[in-house]
Amino acid sequence: MVRIRLRRMGLKGQPSYRIVVTDQRSPRDGRFIEIIGFHNPRTEPATDTIKEDRALHWLNASAQPSDAVKRILQRTGTWARFERLRKGEAVETLVAEANTQFAEVQVSPKTRYAAPVDGQSKWKAAERAAAVAEPAAQAAPSEAKDIVDEIKEDAQKVEAVVEEVVEDVVEAVKSGVKKAKEKVEEVVEDVVEAVEDALDGDKDEA
Repeated sequence: MVRIRLRRMGLKGQPSYRIVVTDQRSPRDGRFIEIIGFHNPRTEPATDTIKEDRALHWLNASAQPSDAVKRILQRTGTWARFERLRKGEAVETLVAEANTQFAEVQVSPKTRYAAPVDGQSKWKAAERAAAVAEPAAQAAPSEAKDIVDEIKEDAQKVEAVVEEVVEDVVEAVKSGVKKAKEKVEEVVEDVVEAVEDALDGDKDEA
């Protein structure tokens, strides 16, 4: 199955995310098929950039978005346009609409982490950063939940794979024990027969 999910990038404490198309079996930081967008939660408001034509292509090809990505696609209108694509609207019309919409979005390129300016102490800079971050903090739990949900989803997949491997190992061990037991029984039978033959030979000589 093909999945659409977030892939973290950026420095520690400064996260941003690629929106990637990947095989479900690929590890979280493994190879991906294509990048179809970006999500930056550190701008005000958060920046969501979607390659609309590629997103619609993969959704129409039955690629399954994670919960976090689906919320982003709903927020950008891509999910609604996908529904319209399924009803028969031309993809060119939908992409042109998306390009117009994204061009009108006003996003501050500055992150929420303010730095001291000339003549300003770090303490004042921290106060200013707190004031800027306060409204964003209300949205942060939702974004954090998206990431946690995606991590849980991957953890469940790993757990399922581990359980499958353990079952295979147990079956292999059981099979090996059974074969070993059969071999021992076969050897014991051969020894018993050899002993009986030897005893019969002794009786004949007597």
